[in-house]
Amino acid sequence: MAEIRLKKGKDKAVRQLHPWVFSGAVDNVKGSPDDGDIVTVTDHSGTFLAKGFFNSQSRVAVRLLEWTENTDINELWWRNKIRKSLESRQGLLDSKETNAYRLIFSEADFLPGLIADRYGDYISVQILTSGIEKVKGVLLDELQQQLRPKGIFDRSDASARSHEGLDASFGSLYGEEPPEYVEVSENGIRYLINIAEGQKSGFFCDQRDNRRVVSEHASGKRVLDCFSYSGGFTLNCLKKGAAEVISVDSSPLAIETLKRNVSLNGFDGLKHQAIQSDVNKQLRLFKEQDERFDVIVLDPPKYAPSRSLLDKASRAYKDLNRISMGLLNSGGLLATFSCSGAVDINHFKQILAWAALDAGKDVQFIHQFSQPEDHPVRASFPEGEYLKGLLCRVI
Repeated sequence: MAEIRLKKGKDKAVRQLHPWVFSGAVDNVKGSPDDGDIVTVTDHSGTFLAKGFFNSQSRVAVRLLEWTENTDINELWWRNKIRKSLESRQGLLDSKETNAYRLIFSEADFLPGLIADRYGDYISVQILTSGIEKVKGVLLDELQQQLRPKGIFDRSDASARSHEGLDASFGSLYGEEPPEYVEVSENGIRYLINIAEGQKSGFFCDQRDNRRVVSEHASGKRVLDCFSYSGGFTLNCLKKGAAEVISVDSSPLAIETLKRNVSLNGFDGLKHQAIQSDVNKQLRLFKEQDERFDVIVLDPPKYAPSRSLLDKASRAYKDLNRISMGLLNSGGLLATFSCSGAVDINHFKQILAWAALDAGKDVQFIHQFSQPEDHPVRASFPEGEYLKGLLCRVI
């Protein structure tokens, strides 16, 4: 097994069980490991630290898997990681109201670069690292044996693969190819999702709990759902008796799917309006028309994929929230989110304080949102905590 020796003083994070070794921490490589091969990591004196898989092309040179020297990373090791991930989600696996959730969450489940989501009878996967690519046959076989899905579909078209020297990968990996629309249930609400063409892996399971919380404030209210996608917040608010919900998204597929989902659940179409438009443009139009809402949901895409874009993202978040605050009735609620890992909750609160000041509003934070149990955050890997949000009363 090849050995990765670290520079002097660069072993602290490994000893603290952080799963990444950056290329800048590497002193030398003994042997000739291929990308995706298992290697041993040692400190500057040659003392064993951990094992992981190597990639010469990635900024993360080694993704660590095991900190015990005498433990072999073999087929049984990989299969056990899949089983443990599924066991930790047994409550969801047994649920009668929800059959759409995350099965494997990369580093958080000790499987760096593997994302697996269950959508009813199908599993959608993203394989984003060379190490997982090498053992994907074993991992997919274990998922198939444990869950017996009708099919497993590959959505590994993310740009992350290019950083590992991997080409995009897309298509059916096992069993039946999913139909254009797969019906799933989340908290008792029915959804049609498009696994092949939808965003990410087809759906956003990470907002499951937050959708329910927001909907508790929707009864009798006029709600604006921005970046609505296929209607998670919209459908929950309609179910809880919202007087009116207006949904805005720029994607034609998202708007089409949302309309189907409203009809699928038998909700009153007269209480819902779907608008295909750029959200920032539409918010400014609402301002010109002097529109007012009781509840506004802002769930934008990732504005800061890296810390280098944090300042630009902060300005975008601030502007988006400032305009929205101006559209709320006094005492109205703003449910606002960031899925940018580079934006922590304290910085997000500061952005909202700036937005409120510019909007001439006062804001109370009344609830803090995070990601659900199937998107766990590993104590030694805080980078896994990407989703944060705040429910604000705007005065």
